[in-house]
Amino acid sequence: MTPVNPQVDARVASLIDHTLLRPDATRDMIHQLCTEALQYGFAAVCIHGYWVRTAARLLQGSPVRVCTVAGFPLGAMAPEAKRAETEIAVGDGAQEIDMVLNIGALKSGELDAVRQDIEGVVQAAAAGGARVKVILECALLSDAEKRTASLLAKQAGAAFVKTSTGFGTGGATPEDVRLLREVVGPELGVKASGGIRTLEDVRRMVEAGANRIGTSSGVAIARASAH
Repeated sequence: MTPVNPQVDARVASLIDHTLLRPDATRDMIHQLCTEALQYGFAAVCIHGYWVRTAARLLQGSPVRVCTVAGFPLGAMAPEAKRAETEIAVGDGAQEIDMVLNIGALKSGELDAVRQDIEGVVQAAAAGGARVKVILECALLSDAEKRTASLLAKQAGAAFVKTSTGFGTGGATPEDVRLLREVVGPELGVKASGGIRTLEDVRRMVEAGANRIGTSSGVAIARASAH
């Protein structure tokens, strides 16, 4: 196993989900991502489902968790599809599932359907010992909708709420992180994701209440923390 870089601030590195969700990600890129996660001591790698087996093999025996996505990036597919995606991912070695909320159903007032959608993924993940983060895509929601979505995620047994996919019209903001933390309290995690590229960005999100950071700039942030 590659040793953790002793010059990096471990408190910063341990917040980071080292993320590679580009559609053109190659096997070599996944290998590099996992090597960096081990080197810098990141919390997790976040990758597409196709690469979960590869990442699980590379990270076996390490504290770095394998995270993948379900219903990504739109969240508008059938609930059965999200559950099936989750079951496959957990079977392949995923330890965390970042699922996308059904935004259209939420805006349509179909709150039971939204909650049941989350519950299905939570149950499928839990069967394999994994936990779920619910991506709200805050840029598309009013503050009232963000509150409702956060409460539904909490009721459905999710472990985290997450600000953004990184593929929407906007990314994480301290204001959204603060609102989500206020709603879910200390019982759930809050993951800030989307547009986080610098150590100062991380500090702003943590001060607002985030305890996990999704970013594709993890190495640059970790290196900056050494100074």
